[in-house]
Amino acid sequence: MGAEEFIPDQLTLESLREAASGCRGCDLWEDATQTVFGDGGKHANVMLIGEQPGDREDIEGKPFVGPAGRILDEGLEAAQIARTSVYVTNAVKHFRFTRRGKRRLHEKPNSQQVRACRPWLQAEVETVRPSLLVLLGATAAQSLLGPTFRVTQHRGKVIPTPLGIPAVATVHPSSILRAPDGAAREEAMAAFIADLRSVKRQLG
Repeated sequence: MGAEEFIPDQLTLESLREAASGCRGCDLWEDATQTVFGDGGKHANVMLIGEQPGDREDIEGKPFVGPAGRILDEGLEAAQIARTSVYVTNAVKHFRFTRRGKRRLHEKPNSQQVRACRPWLQAEVETVRPSLLVLLGATAAQSLLGPTFRVTQHRGKVIPTPLGIPAVATVHPSSILRAPDGAAREEAMAAFIADLRSVKRQLG
């Protein structure tokens, strides 16, 4: 189980996207509508990595176009980072969910699924060659930095990664949507923006 055998010999974003559409490296493709590959500039300075596509992304085929994507857009705008200047992707390229009636509820991908999908993420990093990675949430961070990594202990700080490109870890935008009330949401959003501003400072 794993995506290695699906990675094309010639690494371009176009060849990767086409190859990923037929990935059967884990079981998630069976229920998902489609593979949701990364999107953005071929030579973006910053690569933002989330957990997995959500319901909206699974339908539209692009990352961060649903409610969490709107939070991300707000954060990037407040930090003065143009969304058009970054590359956005996920640690896992298919939507994992459970059905509740007609609704499809997000379910966290397991460690096997994250590991199976990691060759796609490595190929994206190798192809785009960003100067900084932004790890959005625990799944993205642990996919690169191991299961013991805690975002809460390192958020907003620049940390080395095994890929040779430094990273800044922060929360996933969806966690802001889950805040219990308006005040908590504002506080979480302010902290998220502060992390993105530290990203902006790293870029100089």
